[in-house]
Amino acid sequence: MRGVSAEGMAASVERVESLAEEGDAAQLGDELFAVAGVLRAQPSLRRAMTDPSAGSEAKSGLARSVFDNRLSADTVEATATAAAARWSSTSDFVAAVEHLGVLALIIGAEKDRHLSELEDELFRFGRVVAANPELRDAVTNKQVPAQHRQSLVQGLLDGKASPTAGRLAVQAVASGHRSFEAALAAYQQVAADRQHRLVAIVRSAVALDDEERDRLTAALSRHYGSDVHLNVVVDPEVIGGVRVALGDDVIDGTVAARLDDARRRMTG
Repeated sequence: MRGVSAEGMAASVERVESLAEEGDAAQLGDELFAVAGVLRAQPSLRRAMTDPSAGSEAKSGLARSVFDNRLSADTVEATATAAAARWSSTSDFVAAVEHLGVLALIIGAEKDRHLSELEDELFRFGRVVAANPELRDAVTNKQVPAQHRQSLVQGLLDGKASPTAGRLAVQAVASGHRSFEAALAAYQQVAADRQHRLVAIVRSAVALDDEERDRLTAALSRHYGSDVHLNVVVDPEVIGGVRVALGDDVIDGTVAARLDDARRRMTG
């Protein structure tokens, strides 16, 4: 987000961080997702809460009047803080409320010392969905009501993932992101940012053992001057070696890449 929306996001994040760290982060996150859902379903309400001609007190007061006695005091406070800010568009406002819900759940996982594992859970589930065309269609088919698709995801993860991973995966189904995979990736990035570390996508023909992961993590951390978390994708097509993508950087040390390079040189 840019301009006034960035300022509104910064103020809202600061408030939610305080509320989540001191209170029930899971409840706050769940209820902020509910608020985002209400705002998406009611265009007139989100327009009123982002009306540039209305004062901050009027907009926060509207938020309180709508959600008081329906949601927890912390959620009402977080929503009122966001409503009091200025936003470039109604879509920015709704996206911000969803982000605040994600942040609250991430902070809850951090308080439970489960944040690194949560990153891995989200990544693994995203890979499972991406690798199964029928499952991906069932999760992303917008001709099917979101509630039905969310129930499917919840059923898949019940007892197999942490409650927080389940909540985030269910939210990703109905999020404002361009795709289910993009939502999961964005949620993983929030977790990484919370830990002040970078995320690298590593493709290898075989799974890396602990020593290989530690060695690669250490090398990347030295290179980038920051902690790095590895998301490893096993891809037989790389043949051997590894391909590392971190942000806009790609380090391709795979056998497949070297063969492609050799073919280009021969035909060039």
